[in-house]
Amino acid sequence: MKLDILAVGAHPDDIELSCAGTLAKEIAAGKKVGVLDLTRGELGSRGSAEIRDQEAAEASKILGLHVRENLGFRDGFFSNDEIHQKEIIKVIRKYQPEIVLCNAIDDRHIDHGKGSKLTSDACFLSGLRRIETKLNGVSQKEWRPKHVYHYIQWKEIKPDFVVDITGFNDIKMASVRAYKTQFFSDKGKPGEPQTPISNKNFYDSINYRARNLGRLIGVDYAEGYTTERYVAVDSITNLI
Repeated sequence: MKLDILAVGAHPDDIELSCAGTLAKEIAAGKKVGVLDLTRGELGSRGSAEIRDQEAAEASKILGLHVRENLGFRDGFFSNDEIHQKEIIKVIRKYQPEIVLCNAIDDRHIDHGKGSKLTSDACFLSGLRRIETKLNGVSQKEWRPKHVYHYIQWKEIKPDFVVDITGFNDIKMASVRAYKTQFFSDKGKPGEPQTPISNKNFYDSINYRARNLGRLIGVDYAEGYTTERYVAVDSITNLI
């Protein structure tokens, strides 16, 4: 299956928190969209890797993703090296996405910035034909995505552009709530450890950010991105 967009996250739930509104909007427009999780989030203080697998599957149904894969890299300890790059290259060449969305370029969690650079490097290297990869014993053809964009996570990074997600924020928040072990819930289990993302303030902040970015461009909700290259438009009249 060829994808229009492949969103890559260091952990299950990175995508839902940061760019799920954009993905839901593109899926509704008929685009083929997939997600690649680099780790299973096994170092998380709440839940378990097995439960996170189930939560990610539920979130995928809510968003209507066409495919979701997990590379099973070591949470907290994966590296930006040839071994890890080639595993991502295999996925890029398998699905041939036009656009790749990846982690924030800098963030509180070390895996986010690390995953951002790893994914970006893999996107470039995937276009070099002398780098050989095989999938199920079959040699893959080189493929380089046309665009690589970085979503925004914990830190308030100034976006290079924002996407109107009005009408799709409810789907985004429903996909976030699929991770019942990770985020605030009125039905939370007593005795679970509290983390920076498990309190109500963090949960509410997801909406605050979307509403504030929307306010800045004159819509209800929006998501922001940074880009490695200038964003080009066909005509100045296409700008909102």
